[in-house]
Amino acid sequence: MSKQNKRSEALTYHEKPTPGKIAVVPTKKYATQRDLSLAYSPGVAEPCLEIEKDKENAYKYTAKGNLVAVISNGTAVLGLGNIGPDASKPVMEGKGLLFKIFADIDVFDIEVDTENIDEFIETVKNIAPTFGGINLEDIKAPEAFEIERRLKEELDIPVMHDDQHGTAIISAAALINALEIAEKDISKVKIVISGAGAAAISCSRLYQACGAKRENMVMLDSKGVIRKDRGNLTSQKAEFATDRQIDTLDEAMVDADVFIGLSMADIVTPAMLLTMAKKPIVFAMANPNPEIKYQLAVDTRDDIIMATGRSDTPNQVNNVLGFPFIFRGALDVRSSAINEAMKMAAVQALAKLAKEPVPEQVNVAYGKTRLTFGKDYIIPKPFDPRLIAEIPPAVAKAAMDSGVAKNPILDWDKYKETLQSRLGSDNKLVRLLLNRAKLDPKRVVFAEADQLDVLKAAQIALEEGIAIPILLGRKETIEELMKEIGFDEDVLIIDPKTEEENPRKEKYAKVYWEQRKRKGVTFYSAKRLMRERNYFAAMMVNEGDADALISGYSRNYPSVVKPMLELIGMAKGVSRIATTNVMITKRGPLFLSDTSININPGAKDLYRIAQMTANVVKTFGLEPVMAMTSFSNFGSSQNEQGTKVRDAVAMLHRSHPDLVVDGELQTDFALNNEMLQDQFPFSKLAGKKVNTLIFPNLDSANITYKLLKELNEADSIGPIMMGMRKPVHILQLHASVDEIVNMTAIAVIDAQYKEKKELELV
Repeated sequence: MSKQNKRSEALTYHEKPTPGKIAVVPTKKYATQRDLSLAYSPGVAEPCLEIEKDKENAYKYTAKGNLVAVISNGTAVLGLGNIGPDASKPVMEGKGLLFKIFADIDVFDIEVDTENIDEFIETVKNIAPTFGGINLEDIKAPEAFEIERRLKEELDIPVMHDDQHGTAIISAAALINALEIAEKDISKVKIVISGAGAAAISCSRLYQACGAKRENMVMLDSKGVIRKDRGNLTSQKAEFATDRQIDTLDEAMVDADVFIGLSMADIVTPAMLLTMAKKPIVFAMANPNPEIKYQLAVDTRDDIIMATGRSDTPNQVNNVLGFPFIFRGALDVRSSAINEAMKMAAVQALAKLAKEPVPEQVNVAYGKTRLTFGKDYIIPKPFDPRLIAEIPPAVAKAAMDSGVAKNPILDWDKYKETLQSRLGSDNKLVRLLLNRAKLDPKRVVFAEADQLDVLKAAQIALEEGIAIPILLGRKETIEELMKEIGFDEDVLIIDPKTEEENPRKEKYAKVYWEQRKRKGVTFYSAKRLMRERNYFAAMMVNEGDADALISGYSRNYPSVVKPMLELIGMAKGVSRIATTNVMITKRGPLFLSDTSININPGAKDLYRIAQMTANVVKTFGLEPVMAMTSFSNFGSSQNEQGTKVRDAVAMLHRSHPDLVVDGELQTDFALNNEMLQDQFPFSKLAGKKVNTLIFPNLDSANITYKLLKELNEADSIGPIMMGMRKPVHILQLHASVDEIVNMTAIAVIDAQYKEKKELELV
């Protein structure tokens, strides 16, 4: 994508359909006059009076306890500099979005129009009663140090300048682990810090708290090495000034054990790396481009332990591993501060988590058989679902132990359960899905590429590194649309209908005719069918000229399924194909089967659909917990629609005793565990969170899926085709661009999986 197109896309994202990225959503009923009289006058007077008696009651009767202010004056916006408060608002809204999706914390972003320290502090103090915590953001040094120091002293709620402490906490955890792998003592290693801003100062201080010695540190700013004999140093820079008679980064790097980069791109050369000590540790954290490129660094030194701020290399030092979970723990014990003990607790918890077995969901996302602690995995991944259950408790306990917690936690198991429930519908699964596809993008045929939304999805798939698109359709139309949307990449475009001399068409027709000549197909009719996109696309996949295909945007489902079954067919051992849809709901991902194929499956069909769905759930890194749904519960009806479900469950229990599946069950009992536990404590699902529903017929599955999608605005991934020999995926009619992109990722992952299985058989 050109720079102009990226700019246009970013602006459109922020503008439409609603300007901005965050909103205020009611959490109480408001449908009736009675509801409104409780929400406002006269009922609201009662909590007001209780808070007047005791200010702490604000945490009981208002949203204060889960509300953080993200506050900036826009003087040091990452990569943009001093752009002012108004221009910084999109960044602050973005920070609010991260708070919400990673830790379920609500945010008001506040942009303060002053660069005067006293005015800024006074403003924050005056609005502080609204909030349970204050996250200072993008404030330039040295003012940031003074602002944070005074606000921490003068307020009784947690205050943290994330630019300082976020990077420090994450990188300190990574450094502890890297030193362990390199078998080096933190008190003896020589550390070079490139950069002398708020983050660099905070990192250096925290490393000292972890055991590093100040005399072993050399810090550089834009003028070179910060030496004690240099004049006009700020107090923060003077704190890390060295006695060593060196001036340049080249000199500082000689025999250094650790390089910490918080400065600018490409200032570290391979020659510098070669002068470092054995098993050097290099954290090149400048964004968006590091001080030295990852591949260049690892090619230069095979003994290097390397980290960057980027998501496309191992060991990403990302603040999102810290601030949401640190504030979560602080808010949950109603802490009056975020102190050094709490920050150190976060460091230790992150470092420890990287050494523990990684959940399959994370392995799947990164395409690894098993991520294990080592030089390429020294810090947890941002997608790791354990973060919310491990970091906040460590921070909360440190707050309690250090005497700043006003509301101590008594039941830690219950607290961890509450934290897990906050994972919800933040689309982590979609991010995992896209990340997995990017690891090994495949060639995907888009059979209706002359449809604008399909072409847009193909463009995104290519630009994001999800897939290598092959575009089928009217060539002139595709090229015109490509100009319209700024799709200027070099991609293969094929028009099967008009390209009479296309050698592929002749080849495919011959192969198809040979396969079906004894079933009434003539060579002429085979050539005619190859003019049809779905036949042509299917043959591309069959013949290895493409890895997967996407179709169905403008045609009804059965008309697209027919050629796929005819040309590609079912996988070995499969007697029935089916589809599943993943709905991203408030309670987490929910798999629904069969949403598109089988009108009224019998017991054996339901058994097979459940088997295939369980395998799909596992490919997402999740353990299937499956309810076989019906209008009845455990034999309460002898109607054949209920008995077939019961029979399917019995088959599954016999053949797959380890699979967590039960039924027949009404949907409310399947999804409401308290009801299930109360009425059917004998069920295999009792005490478990159901993530998969198998429906008794197409009516119920398709209606439920579309109802959830429209009424709850639940994102959908699917329908995912199950049981085909090759990766074939058919869209719902007029799927959205996002849905097509998600399905493209599914097709790529399907191709990755099938390729792996084929290699295992060779």
